[in-house]
Amino acid sequence: MNQGFPTFGRMQDGALLNVLKNYTLPDFILKLVADTCNSKLLEKGRYYNKLESLNGESLELLHKIFVECENDDSGKFSEYRFYVYVSSVYPKCEISINETIMGLEEKHKVAVTVKNNGVIVAVAENKSTGNSINKKDVTKFFNLISDIKNGEHGTMITDAIFCSSVGFRNDALVELESLKESRCIVPENIINFETVNFEDNMYCIVNKLKLSTHES
Repeated sequence: MNQGFPTFGRMQDGALLNVLKNYTLPDFILKLVADTCNSKLLEKGRYYNKLESLNGESLELLHKIFVECENDDSGKFSEYRFYVYVSSVYPKCEISINETIMGLEEKHKVAVTVKNNGVIVAVAENKSTGNSINKKDVTKFFNLISDIKNGEHGTMITDAIFCSSVGFRNDALVELESLKESRCIVPENIINFETVNFEDNMYCIVNKLKLSTHES
């Protein structure tokens, strides 16, 4: 569990502002919610002042997502929590959402791209709804990572995170071990691959593996 990430579900007395001020949500999340709720948002200044600039609908939505940990049918609430989790893992990096990246062979739309000084250092995906992540899901994400890593824009990628709000099937974890064993270990092609599950209102790392994107 990432210690820099707030424990969701913690309830406190007081107004919504007094609860939300303890979560220190990133600016891009405040903007996403403000846009969804047609709210103004103070772009600069203290975090509390930014919260104060939001309308009541925005505050209620933030409370539902990050304090009450509610889920919606579309999985959007889960996606927002996922964005914040990745942001907390890389607090000094730029977080891009749904960016299209050209890999070695094709373009890929990536849920979260993490950049350091404009250079991609990590990619992350999340499954919000439906069945647990299976072997096919893992293989698809690994192939995406490999193509990006081996392309012009992915040479500095060191990390990949696969999050789930619906759990992981055992065959998915077995497939990761199989990918680890079947690949030739080339240091410059190593990816730190994490599977992370959201349960009991917190993100818990399921496993960590070093995978090579270089085929044997």
